[in-house]
Amino acid sequence: MPRAVLDTNVLVSALISPGGPSAALLLELRAGAFELVASPTLLAELREVLGREKFRRYVAEAEAVAYVDLIRREATILDDPAPSGRPLSVDPDDEYLVDLARAAAADVLVSGDAHLLDLRDRLPVMTPAQFLATLGD
Repeated sequence: MPRAVLDTNVLVSALISPGGPSAALLLELRAGAFELVASPTLLAELREVLGREKFRRYVAEAEAVAYVDLIRREATILDDPAPSGRPLSVDPDDEYLVDLARAAAADVLVSGDAHLLDLRDRLPVMTPAQFLATLGD
């Protein structure tokens, strides 16, 4: 079973776009198609992003809290890894995801972020649609 780290943008998209590939990934997760790996930092970022006022039109605060709890229950939670000291991403805010994927020996980091997708030659990174397609193979 593949191990995957899902970027916060994928998890947010799954919640606010129920017909998209990110939401389909959550259905695959619930069906046992892959192991989701998360960390306290990832969960905190998800909670913070969904707490922003601009997301109130998509999801109520109570629903956002319940969603973060669902992700916490469904994921394998690892301690936040120490920074590698050799950043790969040009965006320092994304580096914790790279470190988490490496520490978890994840098969894939799933993101819609161009900075992370640019790392494909050094790290297994896929878009939600690409990862979803691999699960169908």
